[in-house]
Amino acid sequence: MTDTATLLVPTPNQDTLPRRFSDFATFGEALDYAARGQRGLNFHDARGNLVRPYPYAELRDDALAVARRLIARGVKPEDRIALIAETGPEFAALFCGVIYAGAWPVPLPLPTSFGGKDNYIEQLVVQLRSSDPSILFFPAELAEMCGAAAARQGCEGLGWDAFLAMPAPHGGVLPEARPDQICYLQYSSGSTRFPHGVAVTHEALLNNLAGHGHGMALVPTDRCISWLPWYHDMGLVGCFLSVIANQVSVDYLKTEDFARRPLAWLDMISRNAGTSISYSPTFGYDICARRISSQSHVAERFDLSRWRIAGNGADMIRPDVMQGFVNAFAEAGFKAAAFLPSYGLAEATLAVTIMPPGEGIRVELVEEERLSGTPRDLSRPARYRAIVNCGKPVRDMVVEIRGERGQVLADHHIGKVWCKGTSVMHSYFRDPESTEACLVDGWLDTGDMGYMAQGYLFIVGRAKDMIIINGKNHWPQDIEWAVEQLPGFHQGDIAAFSVQAENGEEVPAVLVHCRVSDPVERKKLHDQIKDKVRSITGMNCVVELVPPRTLPRTSSGKLSRAKARNLYLAGEIQPYPLAA
Repeated sequence: MTDTATLLVPTPNQDTLPRRFSDFATFGEALDYAARGQRGLNFHDARGNLVRPYPYAELRDDALAVARRLIARGVKPEDRIALIAETGPEFAALFCGVIYAGAWPVPLPLPTSFGGKDNYIEQLVVQLRSSDPSILFFPAELAEMCGAAAARQGCEGLGWDAFLAMPAPHGGVLPEARPDQICYLQYSSGSTRFPHGVAVTHEALLNNLAGHGHGMALVPTDRCISWLPWYHDMGLVGCFLSVIANQVSVDYLKTEDFARRPLAWLDMISRNAGTSISYSPTFGYDICARRISSQSHVAERFDLSRWRIAGNGADMIRPDVMQGFVNAFAEAGFKAAAFLPSYGLAEATLAVTIMPPGEGIRVELVEEERLSGTPRDLSRPARYRAIVNCGKPVRDMVVEIRGERGQVLADHHIGKVWCKGTSVMHSYFRDPESTEACLVDGWLDTGDMGYMAQGYLFIVGRAKDMIIINGKNHWPQDIEWAVEQLPGFHQGDIAAFSVQAENGEEVPAVLVHCRVSDPVERKKLHDQIKDKVRSITGMNCVVELVPPRTLPRTSSGKLSRAKARNLYLAGEIQPYPLAA
């Protein structure tokens, strides 16, 4: 048999179609334009082999057919259509087709390795209840779970294979979208129990996508390579919608395939003959660096010399992890200047700030007392944390740091991060109270803490994650990172939060993945961690050793401290017993 993979040709990097930096009125108009060129989406298997090139012209044809099928089924403008966001041509055609039909696509997550079948069904039910869709589309392999969730919510559940195989009606007039109309709903990665559907207009989306194109200074040879999930804003907006609106070809590796074979991501970047743009949270770089041993000859397998933009976002950026990646892959041509830190959130569509290309990761060492907001304890040596520069506001975005009374703070003063711009969300869907709580006169309260310095934004942490004990602020990541420095721990192995002790006082608690089976060694490890945390906080703490893979994560892979705390207090996370 002929190997069909050898006959497939990926869509090109360069094209004769002049690039437009997302200067369109609606997303449908952006796809119409991209379809005039040769670029497109390219889907790969677990080993990084091309299995389906999908030019934008083909995507547009399929999406228009989807729109006509939906309208024939009675779908009306502003109806919500939920879609399980599996990385593939089916989701791409459905998402764009729903927009052409004037309805609102609602991407929902795939199941993760945490929680099991019942928890996934419950998560879908909660988000379906919030978005109130008329249809839930899903791949065949998830039919049982998705069908159960759709039945509980009372919406129609449809396997997308059968729907996409149906003949599409010919002709018919599609509704004409306006820039101020809602384009889609986006659920943030942590919105499982109290979901917030972020309503994003066409104008807001395209404005933010223009910010991507200009902020990254796209060049004709650029190609995007991504394994990020399409149910998270960085994957959906940054690596699916943005490449369409800015006419960039892209290679996809499924998220679950990256988790099993992370170095396939770097193999795909190496094979790109042009310049590469690829984003990842910190943990993606960490996983790759850990998979390469110091004896590996990375230059024989990888060529990362053309990786122009190595984006980083979606979680706190760890400069030590980034340095570890540079150390591991410098011989393969990777340049530290390629790193491009950024900051964003779904409520701002995606990007708020982007580091100018070529400036790399820049850090400032900030005293612990400044971070905690307490006077310096002169009896103890000063401690510092490296805070990463997350870049400058994207086009049409303004960022302010505000104090507790709402006053704008000067450079290097830590406060709440607020932003204002065309791409700030319209609202939380059907949740006016939550909308009013974070949107004030067009300004968005991001919920994050940080400071500005000469036009650059530095993020310190999430305000709601802060541990406040005896009037002093402690950032959980400071505790977590300190414990990670002990031998045998990986990023994501530790969750820190506060709990109430028996005497009624708040104390820090630390849950730690433990891979040690010997009871005596476990007790030693427990005491070692307790000493480490005491050196950071100056107080005793609760340390619990828990089985590996116990700590919960959001759908985008981030540690969920709030959920870990709730599960621990509910007794659903059972620590290992300690030897007497």
